[in-house]
Amino acid sequence: MPSSHLIEIDHVSFGYDASRLILGDVSLRFPRGRVTALLGGSGCGKTTLLRLIGGSHAPTSGEVRFDGEIVVAADRPRMYRLRRRMGMLFQFGALFTDLTVFDNVAFPLREHTDLTDAMIRDIVLMKLNAVGLRGAAGLRISEVSGGMARRIALARAIALDPELIMYDEPFAGLDLISMGVAAKLIRTLNDVTGATSVVVSHDVPECMAISDFVVLMATGGRIVAQGTPAELMGSTDPEVRQFVRGEPDGPVKFHYPAASLEQDFGLHGGGRP
Repeated sequence: MPSSHLIEIDHVSFGYDASRLILGDVSLRFPRGRVTALLGGSGCGKTTLLRLIGGSHAPTSGEVRFDGEIVVAADRPRMYRLRRRMGMLFQFGALFTDLTVFDNVAFPLREHTDLTDAMIRDIVLMKLNAVGLRGAAGLRISEVSGGMARRIALARAIALDPELIMYDEPFAGLDLISMGVAAKLIRTLNDVTGATSVVVSHDVPECMAISDFVVLMATGGRIVAQGTPAELMGSTDPEVRQFVRGEPDGPVKFHYPAASLEQDFGLHGGGRP
């Protein structure tokens, strides 16, 4: 009997070097068929967590499991097989600018399958139709808007019908209309395909509107809170309230830790040195 969780993060720590820990002893579960949002300020380790799930990085300690199987970044055959079941929407799309819209979406199908050209054509047009851009198949990437580019990247991410779709800041740089379109697409695609979705963002309203479950992270990968959108919005915890309401004052300080002004500027008794 498969677990009710597609992704399991068990006591994972990670740092790019010994002097700076990005994630410290993080444990999380991502339920199958649901949209889970990872919220938090810049630098708290949200995107790093996606890279660990996808096997781009190996944890310093702990385990990442996908459908019960340990993700081993160094095991290339295993990662090739697992990534066939994952889709990734990168923060800035990562589209091939010298290819057409059609060829961008067709790329993973040509790389990972032995389908005929006719079958690839049908699948690409279906995926583009799902994001409302079937009519743009022949355009170059330089000819589309930022919002359209994000939808093209989403069509490419779902080309192989992945069980897991990971979104890295899908709303960044979008206008309000494009943001609403992107949010609706994430929710609709999750419900129609039955995929498991993980959305990394710091955009609270959009994520609260489309997510089944929300995880709020802080510096060092610390889990501040997790629960349904209603539970986080109704939380009385000062740190949670500050983030979901966008308040400038609270437990999260504006200033990065530093020596006192007196020490840095050599001030004594309130006067100049």
